[in-house]
Amino acid sequence: MTKYVYSFGGGQAEGSSLMRNLLGGKGCELAEMTNLGIPVPPGFTITTQAWARYNKAGRQWPDGLWEQALESLRKLERVAALAFGDARRPLLVSVRSGARVSMPGMMETVLNLGLNDQTVLGLAAWTKNDRFAWDCYRRFIAMFGSVVLGIKREAFEEPLQAVKARLGVAADPDVPAEALREVVEASKDIVARRAGAPFPQDPAEQLRLAIDAVFQSWFAKKAVEYRRIHGIPSDWGTAVTVMAMVFGNLGETSGTGVAFTRDPRTGDRQFYAEFLANAQGEDVVAGIRTPEHIDELRRRMPQVYDELLAIADRLERHYKDMQDIEFTVQEGKLYLLQTRSGKRSAAAAVRVAVDLEKESVIDRHTALLRVRPQDLHQVLRPRLDDADKAAAIRAGRLLARGLPAAPGGAVGQVVFDADHAVEWARRGQRVILVRPETSPEDVAGMYAAEGIVTARGGRTSHAAVVAVGMGKSCVVGAGELVVDEARGMFTVNGRTVREGDVIAIDGGTGEVILDAVELLEPELRDEFREFLGWADQARTLGVRANA
Repeated sequence: MTKYVYSFGGGQAEGSSLMRNLLGGKGCELAEMTNLGIPVPPGFTITTQAWARYNKAGRQWPDGLWEQALESLRKLERVAALAFGDARRPLLVSVRSGARVSMPGMMETVLNLGLNDQTVLGLAAWTKNDRFAWDCYRRFIAMFGSVVLGIKREAFEEPLQAVKARLGVAADPDVPAEALREVVEASKDIVARRAGAPFPQDPAEQLRLAIDAVFQSWFAKKAVEYRRIHGIPSDWGTAVTVMAMVFGNLGETSGTGVAFTRDPRTGDRQFYAEFLANAQGEDVVAGIRTPEHIDELRRRMPQVYDELLAIADRLERHYKDMQDIEFTVQEGKLYLLQTRSGKRSAAAAVRVAVDLEKESVIDRHTALLRVRPQDLHQVLRPRLDDADKAAAIRAGRLLARGLPAAPGGAVGQVVFDADHAVEWARRGQRVILVRPETSPEDVAGMYAAEGIVTARGGRTSHAAVVAVGMGKSCVVGAGELVVDEARGMFTVNGRTVREGDVIAIDGGTGEVILDAVELLEPELRDEFREFLGWADQARTLGVRANA
């Protein structure tokens, strides 16, 4: 029988980084990190071959897949010393997509799977933390309802926002256990009304439905559009990784974050990371909350920070490339959930390639292959004229300062909807896409826009990562902006900017400015000239060799 499932955990893994095409990027690197002795929660990966058979059979599971998944689940239970569906010490899992190439946020994830009306009580008793247990359950219902049952995520935000308004609290972590229990009941009512059936209570049924939904997310509009933009073949499919949950929302000694081993905007050799205490990973990458600088982790848990820094350096040396890392801290213990080659601007790609060659990590030939010829034009992205920008700020035209997420300057008309961005750009208009937070569904609008601005989210959110990869200027976490999509406007400090008004943004410093600012050609950095010199030498040698 074909082997469809590969396990990892307990210091051993059946896969490795050499099995990317079979296990997908996420699955093969989790296996590799496990083999390296890096702290990774245990789990198993369903192969892209299983997806191919599933797709060929009209989206029917191939024979033996479910049985192999259940067998690997039993193995996971033994390693984790927990039991799936147990009312006293329940094993909860995440179900994540993982194509062979990185597609940040374009396919689906379900967290906290395995919770139901009984296991939530067991989780609360076992952890002695009622608030944590009910927070996990309300998150799970919202995510499962959206990803698996096709209910709009906003529907589940309404009861949470209503409770926060009633209690007079602004942040999710300030909502107490009893109020979260109300949110859970309201969320279950939403599922019953919109899906026409009660929220499923059988963890095995939840798992099968979630795996199926992640398989199908390969066909989602946003994933199809991302593949079109980046030239990714449609028949590659996705692997699915099922992994034991570790919890960043267990209290103030827990949290989650994203880190790059170098600055993905510039390529500078500095640790570029964000951290959010008492939160789960989706809060950071989806831009739901704006995280803190990584110094917050160093202040709270200096030993964990030092361990993360050491692992990040080890991973970069192992893979010989800048890494993008997702991590969770559960009650002071660090776990890595993912590593991959980090998306970067073209300027950063040149800088990283040149620096790694000089550090003797890679040779010159490899360095040249690290920068795609079609990306080099991104290095020549315009920037805002410093003098004109300074004059605009002195004239009172500065609207907001956010987090600089992707470098370069952009000037365009404001649009609030991804479809509008595509339509206006098709007519030859330059636009800036302004969103409360971007979601992967906005990918076509981001590609069409000159630049992107979000009111919420950090520099490691999917919006920022995708913008860097596309070479778009981007400012995130501009918290002063109050975006009203329905009325086509945003307000900031008593001023109103409507759809069609012109703004300028500086993705290198974070300013959002009313009206146009002059754009200038960029100043070429020394490493770009050096890289082009290497390319000229290689081309000359190639011509001589052919002659």
